[in-house]
Amino acid sequence: MSESNDIDEGFYSRQLYVLGHEAMRRMGTAAVLIAGMRGLGVEIAKNVILSGVKSVTVQDEGLAQWMDLSSQFFLQVSHLGQNRALISQPQLSALNPHVCVSAHTGKLNEKLLLQFQVVVLTDSSLEDQQRFGAFCHSNGIKFIVADTKGLCGQLFCDFGKEFEVLDPDGETPPSVMIDNITKTDPGVVKCSEPVNGFVDGCSVSFSEVCGMKELNEYGPVEIKVLGPDSFSICDTSGFSAYEKCGVATEVKNSKTLTFKPLNEALTDLELLVYTDHGKISNHQTLHLAFQALHGFVKQEGRLPEARSQSDAELLVALVKELNKVYKLEQLDEEVVRSLSLTARGDLAPINAFIGGLAAQEVLKACSGKFSPLQQCLYFDALECLPEDNQEDGEQWRESTYLPSGSRYDGQAVVFGSAFQEKLGKQRYFLVGAGAIGCELLKNFALIGLGAGQGGHITVTDMDSIERSNLNRQFLFRSQDIGRQKSEVAAQAVRAMNPSMNITAHQNCLDPDSEKVYGYHFFMGLDGVAAALDNVEARVYLDSRCVHHQRPLLDGGTLGTKGSTLVVVPHLTQSYGPAKTNSRDAIPLCTLKNFPHRIEHTLQWAKDQFEGLFKQAAENVNQYLGEGAGFLERTLGRGEAEALEVLECVWGAVGMQRPRGWDDCVGWARRQWETVYNNDIAQLLHCFPPKQLTSSGLPFWSGTKRCPNPLNFDPDNTTHMDYVVAASNLYGQIYGIVGTRDISAIKSVLEKVHIPAFTPKSAVKIHLTDEEMEEDKNSGDFDTERLEELHKKLSSPPMNSSDLQMHPMVFEKDDDNNFHMDYIVAASNLRAENYDIPTADRHKSKLIAGRIIPAIATTTTAVAGLMCLELYKLVQGHKRISSYRSAFINLAVQYCVLSEPLGPRRFTVSDRSAPQVGQTAVMNGKASADLRICEPLGRS
Repeated sequence: MSESNDIDEGFYSRQLYVLGHEAMRRMGTAAVLIAGMRGLGVEIAKNVILSGVKSVTVQDEGLAQWMDLSSQFFLQVSHLGQNRALISQPQLSALNPHVCVSAHTGKLNEKLLLQFQVVVLTDSSLEDQQRFGAFCHSNGIKFIVADTKGLCGQLFCDFGKEFEVLDPDGETPPSVMIDNITKTDPGVVKCSEPVNGFVDGCSVSFSEVCGMKELNEYGPVEIKVLGPDSFSICDTSGFSAYEKCGVATEVKNSKTLTFKPLNEALTDLELLVYTDHGKISNHQTLHLAFQALHGFVKQEGRLPEARSQSDAELLVALVKELNKVYKLEQLDEEVVRSLSLTARGDLAPINAFIGGLAAQEVLKACSGKFSPLQQCLYFDALECLPEDNQEDGEQWRESTYLPSGSRYDGQAVVFGSAFQEKLGKQRYFLVGAGAIGCELLKNFALIGLGAGQGGHITVTDMDSIERSNLNRQFLFRSQDIGRQKSEVAAQAVRAMNPSMNITAHQNCLDPDSEKVYGYHFFMGLDGVAAALDNVEARVYLDSRCVHHQRPLLDGGTLGTKGSTLVVVPHLTQSYGPAKTNSRDAIPLCTLKNFPHRIEHTLQWAKDQFEGLFKQAAENVNQYLGEGAGFLERTLGRGEAEALEVLECVWGAVGMQRPRGWDDCVGWARRQWETVYNNDIAQLLHCFPPKQLTSSGLPFWSGTKRCPNPLNFDPDNTTHMDYVVAASNLYGQIYGIVGTRDISAIKSVLEKVHIPAFTPKSAVKIHLTDEEMEEDKNSGDFDTERLEELHKKLSSPPMNSSDLQMHPMVFEKDDDNNFHMDYIVAASNLRAENYDIPTADRHKSKLIAGRIIPAIATTTTAVAGLMCLELYKLVQGHKRISSYRSAFINLAVQYCVLSEPLGPRRFTVSDRSAPQVGQTAVMNGKASADLRICEPLGRS
């Protein structure tokens, strides 16, 4: 963030769709202190800095040790013995030029804490947590404690006596279009669509209401749902009569929360938030065990030794003593022992998960956006340990868990050196080097996956780095823009861990790539990880893994939501085939004649862009290159479509071809007149405003909004935005240089002749897609004109090289290419035609560009969960109960980890066998493709 609080929309593009401008501005005023720069602290700092607060100070008195290298990705062997904060600061600072990052190597004290709005403690003693927690609580400083020990983690939040949450969940408020409002007490609102999302007692605001305009300024109105498409409101008997239109939108209410300080929260088990409902007793036990662990350290001056049974029993005794106060009915002593045996561990996947959650709490504290954790959360992945404690044999000797001066010491004290060697020998295929891909590669480097003799990582991604990637794909820097993602990511993780064996590809994974990724390639793998952003690629990759019986790790995100899935051959269900969702498809007749939502006008504008500035130019180039071959192929697509295509080609190579910039402006102005005036006038001629259906009901009712033609006004900003963008794009496809000079364009417009238009009675307007398809195949079109065009185009022009055109490929992230300028203006003008509320550039870009909202916190947490499943795959866990699928929503700190579904079974010759493929149907929209969990189901 800059001093002026301006938001760099190019850098924060995807995150803005998660947090919004106001939350980002509030974050831009916040100073954050993060104490402790081991693996967990640096994860939190990385995510907070990428997200864009005003400043971050990292504090650590400690010096880098071998144990740190297993999860602190900014430390190298050469940094051993140096201060962790000082080493991390310049690398953290390089993540985001808008955030001031500083290092503090002294002790924490109250005077230092007063400089910050948010304080985060990691790797801290219970005494410091209670001391500084009480101080922060009494001084209005938001206070967060995060800690990890081996395979367990904890998170605590105290945002003070009163903390206002401005937007509890971040979900888009539901809205409905209005069909009628009665003048009664109470008034009854009839909607043209179901009132999904509205509940009794919620408040709505009204906009765009014609006639009963009092409602537009009335403010939030409490409602009572009367039926699937109606609700009652206030007394409207004294208001003007309702005429038409209107939108009702739910109004989100802020809420004020109260937090307890740490010393009080520790005794209140009601404040525990559970992440795995099969582990409630684990979480309750860990609440005591983490406190007892602090007592152990205070008593012994150290953490429990790895694999020390005597230390484990001492910790159990301390927990039992604590339970005399807490009186837990189910105290799980095995959980306490497992915590003791692994407490010296410092694992990258655990730090990634807890670090992602903790960083999101920092952003909530800074912005008031989303619901904060209230107040304690515990997490364990103890199922990552060997199944049935089968640790017999030479490799499980206690000495194999002792630190050995290796970068993997923090992991070896949990799993042993034999497992570390096995990790190094793994051969994995990572598909995708975007946000999740970068986080996975970071984790792979830290845990040593494929970094040993015989091990290898292959990563493929066909995309190059763009500026909008830098906010969440933390392996990339501004100097990498334009380079291939896979190459830069591979280079970055080699720098983290020089032992990494990794090869970068730039191939798209599809059937055409099977010459590269064929039988021998897949059979040489130990597993596959998917970090993809679309369903089709996921389904294809899943099918390849099923075919070759290779395990698959999959993760996806959509803003603050994330999901993970592990596919184990013959043990769990696979991702399965894509589930089509016809609800997302907009009928063509709706787009063409009867839009009623801004999504419809934006899709129409996008189709206009593709048809005018891409497809037309491509058709001309194909004609110039192929001649008769193109004509015959076009005629084979059907005569109706052929007439449209050939008419366009003839115009581009014949007399209608623009000769200069003035012709481009003239074309744009005439195009404006055609789509925003003439076409609407023709529609109203066929269906007048007071038209009745055969049933005697108004034709223009429900989702059919009666349009009105627009009259061009050169002083109207949106009108001119359209002309400027359209004329420049039209010029570009013909190689004609344009201008943004409004006054110059207005001068040209004065000379443009607009032909008079008279609606025709013979024109047929299709009411359904079925009618449109029937007429398309009916043969009712101008055959003489088609033959005339075919004859004219049979002899390609001699100067064909001079007639080559330059098709436009839609690019939403370039603010200087006129693409989004055109889409926004074209959509909003059509919305004005139909009295649909318009959308600003930010919202238009989200919808038309099909942008997947993204934030670093979620991708970090998802990648951490995926790598916990990786531990199990490498060990060869055989029980389905050992694995976890996950769904998280960091906006409301909702985490559900559950056992995956087993494969469906079928009977062959009286024997039951697992069915290959198929997975559960998920609710919700996919993004990257996120599949949202059903309760206690898989994600």
